[in-house]
Order: sequence, then structure tokens, then C-alpha cells
Amino acid sequence: MAYLLRTLILLMIVSIFLTASLALKIVHLPLSHIQVAIPAFIYTIFAQAFVMFYFIGVARLTNNVYSIVSSGTNLNELFDNPPEDLTPYIEKTKKFVEEADRSKRQTIPWTILMLILGMIAFLLGGAHDTGLVQKTTHSGVVLGFIIAMTIGFFRQWYYLGKSHLLLRKLKSLYGMADAQM
Repeated sequence: MAYLLRTLILLMIVSIFLTASLALKIVHLPLSHIQVAIPAFIYTIFAQAFVMFYFIGVARLTNNVYSIVSSGTNLNELFDNPPEDLTPYIEKTKKFVEEADRSKRQTIPWTILMLILGMIAFLLGGAHDTGLVQKTTHSGVVLGFIIAMTIGFFRQWYYLGKSHLLLRKLKSLYGMADAQM
């Protein structure tokens, strides 16, 4: 899943930079930057939603596993034969919970910022086309959006890799099948 999400956000970056290149007349296509901006930003919304819910899901899974192990109830959901001493499992799972929460905290604020700036840039683009705001206003917000998107992209790329490894370790520790999140 992490590899798929990395591909989605890479395509997001390419589509937004293509839109900016069309607006700056660096690239010439039979489409205007407005015609490319609309599907590019809709795609950005969906890609960011998938990434955000991935991090939320990983954190939720690790929290659920930690709750089961630390409470000592429902151990049959994790083990065929629960061990007597759960201390090593509790310690490792606690580290997984901290790692998953860190990944979520390091990416979701950038997701929210890029979506808010993108929506404002999108609306100001329409306002510029109708003559309500100056081009510099729209361009300034677009620049902020591109900077936030670029920072968010690299953070997401890094933490998608870390979360993928975290899930592999969690699954191998508890013998979960790969088909399970």
C-alpha cells in the first residue's frame, strides 16, 4: 500500500508542476493551465485523502494491538497460544505506537496545509479570471501551495517508508497475514 501511495503522490507532484509550467508558459500544450488545474487539484484532494487515512489507519491498528496486549484481554485475536510473559510484546508494541503516532503527526498537518492553500489558490484563480483579484495574489498563494506541497511530499514519502516497515515488523511479531492491514 505504501508503494501505491508513493506513486499517487508522485503523480500529484507531476500534475501540479505541469499546471504551473503551463501557467508560466514553460511547457506548451493544446490545453490551458486552467484546464489542467481542475483535474490536477481534484486528483490532489483524493491522493491526500488516501495518504491521510493510511497514516490514521496504521496508528489505529498499532493502538488496537497495544490495547489488546497491555490489557491482557482478547489475546486470542493475536495469538493461537498466548505466552505467559507479555512484557517483550508490550515493549515492542509501545514503540510501534509511538512510531505510528509520530508518522501521523509529521504528515497530516502538511496534508491539511496543502489542501487549504490549494483550495484558496483554486478559488483565487477563478477570482483572477473574473478580474476580482490581481494576478500577484493568486500567484503568491499558488507559490505557498507549491512550497507546502513539496515539503509535504518529502515528509509523506519518508514516513510512508517508515510506516511500511513498521507494519511489516508488527505483522511478523504477531504472525498476521499480509492481507490484513
